[in-house]
Amino acid sequence: MDLREILHIKGHVIHTIGQNATLEDVVQKLVRNNCGSLVVCDDESNSGRMVGIITERDILRACAKHQCPLSNLKVGDVMTADVAVGLPADSVEDTMGLMTRLRIRHLPVVEDGRLLGLVSIGDVVKVQHDRLTMENFYLKSYLQG
Repeated sequence: MDLREILHIKGHVIHTIGQNATLEDVVQKLVRNNCGSLVVCDDESNSGRMVGIITERDILRACAKHQCPLSNLKVGDVMTADVAVGLPADSVEDTMGLMTRLRIRHLPVVEDGRLLGLVSIGDVVKVQHDRLTMENFYLKSYLQG
């Protein structure tokens, strides 16, 4: 299975926010959408181009560093700008390795510069778990005749 198939199953909904929004806006949007990250899009060009990602971890780091109200901090100042991305043809195994190595929980999937969706480590683990469960079932069935 690859990332294209995961996105086909889970959908292509991407929660975004502008880089001029405040961290208070981020927290409200994360809670409202029950998610752990938002893709940050370019405010100025209206192109919807991804310029970063902001996660719960980024917010915690900002709180520890700045010790001021979330309404005083802008997304563009604390987001992760150097975003690791996956390709639609990337395998689940390769993606698990990448996410584990980089210690990230959310991976935007991009093709030809266009954002297709976002996969989480939970999505990847679920697919792997389902596949192993199915293999286990068929092996047991085979062995039991």
